[in-house]
Amino acid sequence: MAKLDNQVLLERLEQRFAEHVQKTDEPFGLLSVETSKEYIIEVLKYLKTDKELQFIYLTDITAVHYPSQELSIAVVYHVHSLIHNVRIRIKVFLNGDKPEIPTATTVWNGANWMERETYDFFGVIFVGHPDLRRILNVDDMEVFPMRKEYPLEDPNKVDKKEFFFGR
Repeated sequence: MAKLDNQVLLERLEQRFAEHVQKTDEPFGLLSVETSKEYIIEVLKYLKTDKELQFIYLTDITAVHYPSQELSIAVVYHVHSLIHNVRIRIKVFLNGDKPEIPTATTVWNGANWMERETYDFFGVIFVGHPDLRRILNVDDMEVFPMRKEYPLEDPNKVDKKEFFFGR
């Protein structure tokens, strides 16, 4: 196989998954693609097990909350091909009312703790996870602290009023 770059990687993904994987961006040379929760495990398995691609290292699983979007939770996977020294970011957008996605522990055992952390902070349910429970917050906590559901500042705070600055 020739040198693996983002263009070759994107072509391989488009050949294999057609319209189920779309390129979204390439910030700082990092190829970012989007797929659906129905195809995420297939995409991850393909990236890991393909003899030429060899994306064997799951770097990170996290989420992002976009409160103004209809599909408000994005689960983000970063995987790395150590052979080619290439990374890829894969995003899956979920409904914020019921954010469920299949677990990646069937592909990487190391996904276990990352998914627990993502559940703990964003409330994403990883269906089929062997032990999905809070990892850093208290067990009886009913909110997910990384969701943008509350104002960042106290609305009663008066130190930023214009009259304090002579205006």
